[in-house]
Amino acid sequence: MTLAPARDGPGGWGWVTRVLHWGLAGLILFQLGLGLRSAGFTPDLAERFALTQTHKSWGALILVLVLARIGWRLAAPGRPPLPGPAWQARAARASHAGLYALMLALPLSGWVAVSAAPIQDLLGIRNMAFGLVPLPDPWIPGDARVGKAAEAVHLWAAIGLAALVGLHVAAALRHHFVLRDGVLRGMIVGR
Repeated sequence: MTLAPARDGPGGWGWVTRVLHWGLAGLILFQLGLGLRSAGFTPDLAERFALTQTHKSWGALILVLVLARIGWRLAAPGRPPLPGPAWQARAARASHAGLYALMLALPLSGWVAVSAAPIQDLLGIRNMAFGLVPLPDPWIPGDARVGKAAEAVHLWAAIGLAALVGLHVAAALRHHFVLRDGVLRGMIVGR
């Protein structure tokens, strides 16, 4: 039995790309749901605080995985562009760039928002990932103006990411059911 290739190739994506892709996809969908639940559907403050801590922890992990994904993409460039119209290649590049930008903007804006929030400073709450890993404050605690601005960026980035994820899924389904070019299969099973 041979191990699946780590690197991407013309026939599909290697196992490293696929593990990072599907791991991030699952975490992002989980985080979008958790963020919506904690922000909009949890009136109990203690429960909301616990959900926020969980959301913050998974967000920190997403940031690390996105940086790993970007590093992997730079170290091992992906498969060559698919044949097809130039607009399709431009749209794919633009949507992937948008996904990466938003996958970075969300955890960074969330980190700044919780760090700058006056309540964190007032209550002496430390930023921790999973209650184990201390996260340094990237902003001066207690700056409500910055905290509110970062919250707005976080909200709009979440909306933008949800929209782009929907577009990404629609494009993958188009490739699979309409174009029948093996793109989705390549991301699921590799080459």
